[in-house]
Amino acid sequence: MPTEDELLAAVDELLTRGPLLPPPAERVRLREAAGLTQQDVAKALQARRETVNGWETGRTQPRPPRLQAYIRLLEGWAVRYPVPHQPAPQAPQAKQTDRAPAE
Repeated sequence: MPTEDELLAAVDELLTRGPLLPPPAERVRLREAAGLTQQDVAKALQARRETVNGWETGRTQPRPPRLQAYIRLLEGWAVRYPVPHQPAPQAPQAKQTDRAPAE
């Protein structure tokens, strides 16, 4: 039986896999939800506005140490501004007929 520490370590390892950043459209959504401009983000991360634009369009990716700072910023916004709940699409309902059931 694995220990709790072993299981948590395995989960932490899985969390480090895959894309570190959300898709570009989500980066834009989060920044806009925070009411900030690309220039605001650029100033905080000591980058150029054009650089932030590249990150938000997916043309470029931030490099360390800005990568870690940008990830922290996006994660913080994701907690504050979660994706609005959208109801799941409903399955089509069977059509009602006026016919009497077959006997």
